[in-house]
This record gives sequence, structure tokens and C-alpha cells, in this order.
Amino acid sequence: MIQADPAACGFHPAALAEATAFIAARETAWQRDIAAQLEAGNFEPPPDNEIIGPTAPRGGPNGLLLRNGRVVARWGDTRRVDMTFSVAKSYLSLLAGIAVDRGLIADLDQRVGETVRDGGFDGPHNGAITWRHLLQQTSEWEGTLFGKADQIDRYRSLATEFVGQPGKRKGDPRPLEAPGSYWEYNDVRVNRLSLALLRRFGQPLPAVFAEAIMRPIGASAEWRWHGYRTSMVEVNGVQVESVSGGGHWGGGVFIHAEDQARIGQLMLDGGAWDGRQVLPASWVAESRRPCPIRSDYGLLWWLNAGTRPTASPESYFAIGAGGNVTWIDPRNGLVGVLRWVDMAALDEWIARVTAALRP
Repeated sequence: MIQADPAACGFHPAALAEATAFIAARETAWQRDIAAQLEAGNFEPPPDNEIIGPTAPRGGPNGLLLRNGRVVARWGDTRRVDMTFSVAKSYLSLLAGIAVDRGLIADLDQRVGETVRDGGFDGPHNGAITWRHLLQQTSEWEGTLFGKADQIDRYRSLATEFVGQPGKRKGDPRPLEAPGSYWEYNDVRVNRLSLALLRRFGQPLPAVFAEAIMRPIGASAEWRWHGYRTSMVEVNGVQVESVSGGGHWGGGVFIHAEDQARIGQLMLDGGAWDGRQVLPASWVAESRRPCPIRSDYGLLWWLNAGTRPTASPESYFAIGAGGNVTWIDPRNGLVGVLRWVDMAALDEWIARVTAALRP
């Protein structure tokens, strides 16, 4: 990616340098040994926290800031491939957009079970789930997938992980609501979306992602996308690994910041890259449409519904545990990628970056 002079890109160089130094010094409290972090019960206590996918020790804080596609700030080792946790959910959204573009999903409001007939969407409850429900995390899908029950993430609170609603703990039984009527961040249900997409594409999702997204945007070949030792399924008579939408139990996307910045720039440019429409512009717009019952969430992307007061209202984010963030700011033409940052410092960094822009 092209390194540019911050002043030529509309920044006060000294102010931007201060913003960069500020965030580079704000490392996450997560251990460098990711397996140990997960085994310590970061998301839930034993036995539900059993790691069933690959992990890798993490590197230090690193990141990039782009304006109009040019790099204006860089810190740390931006070529180090690391786990990225729930940022992978936003990548599943890109794949859903490709599926829509290819006609594999006729309508987001179509019931998934009409075309995915593997038993996962049978019955009156799961049978009512649509693609939109899965993408907005309102599906209320019920079941066990790859050895993990959806109940593990019921009453989940992202702020505290262990503690759910008042008087409830994460993983406590919760009566299910009708699909589309209750929002809950649930990794098992996201993994059920991933499997459903695999069924529709009929080939491994990493292969689709490479062919449809990563090669057209000039990404490296260093990234990889894993599932679990329990997630092999049969597709067209062949055993295929269904990949996960995060690193909750290991697995997920392993990638470096520079490839993530390319994905962010693709979204900023409405799905276009070098004159080619890689992802439909209509899908980028749809991804940013707020969920009716959760105004700060789109189609597996976090929106700024006043939740990030220092960012422009149009800003949206891919966010993963451990302080992994892709920030996209259409108003100012910015893409920021942060790896292993203290999330408490994110808003202050955004404020410093936007204050460093010349009027």
C-alpha cells in the first residue's frame, strides 16, 4: 500500500504523529499466549471454554491509518499474521454479499431452510429463521453445533462476557423469543450462518473468500481461515471444514493488518477496487442499514448510533476481542486498523485523528 505524506493528505503531521504515539502505547491487557487467555475462561468457564480450533500467540500492538487509500500512519509490525476474533464475522457478511450477487441467496428475508436442508433449520422455530436474522444476530437459532450449544452465549454481555443481564449469568437458560424479535451476540449462531453459506456455495469458504475478495484487492497469500477439529462436514461427497466466525474456541481468521486495511478500503469505496466492482455497492449499503431492534448493528458490522461519540455518525466498525478493530469513516475518507489495542483508548484515538485533520 502506498505510503503518503500526511500533510499532502490533509493532516497536521505533528498532531497525527501524537495520535499515533498515543495508540501505539495502549496495548490490550490480553496475554500474549492466546491459548492461555482462552483457557483462563475469557469467554466462559470450563467445560464450555474448551478450545477446539487452532490458536497462536499474538504479537504486539500494530496498525495503520489510511486516507483516501493511502497510508498516512503505521506502527508496529503490520505484516504479522495474528488471530482477529470477531472481525471474521464482518468477513462472513462479505461472503453473504457474494452469495446474494451470485443468486445463491435470492432474498435476505427468505427462510434459510428453503435452500439449506441439512436439518439445522427444521421445525417451527428454526424453520422460521431468515438470512437477515442470522446476519443481524436476531435468529434465536437453537441447537448444538460442532459440540457447542447455543445456550453457551445466552445472556451474553459483550462488556463483561461472564455476566449477562442483572440476576443472570452468561450461559444460563433463557426462554427463546421468535426469530427477529431478540438481539443476542452468539458465536454458535454465527457459526451456523457460516455452515449455511458453505452449503450454498458448495465449496470451502476460504476458497471463495480468496477468489472473490482477497485476490481482486491485491491481498497477500499469508492469511488463513480455520474452523474446528469438530467442524468437518460433507459437501458434494467431500469432507470440508466449516470455518468459524471468530476465535471464541480457537479458529477463525488469521491475518495481518495490511490485508485488513485493504478490506476496509474496499468497504469505504463501496465495494469497488481499481475500477472493478468486487462487492456490490448495494450490499455495502445494506450492511450499514441498522437492525430494527439494535440501532448500532448492521449485517455483522457495528454501526455508530451515538455509541462512538468521537467518530463521525457514518462510521462503522469490524470489532474483535482482544482489541482488534477496523474503523471505516466515509465522511473523512479514513480506514483505521488497530491490532491488540486497549479498547478503552479507541474513542480518544479517533478524537485525536479527526482533530489532526486540517479544516
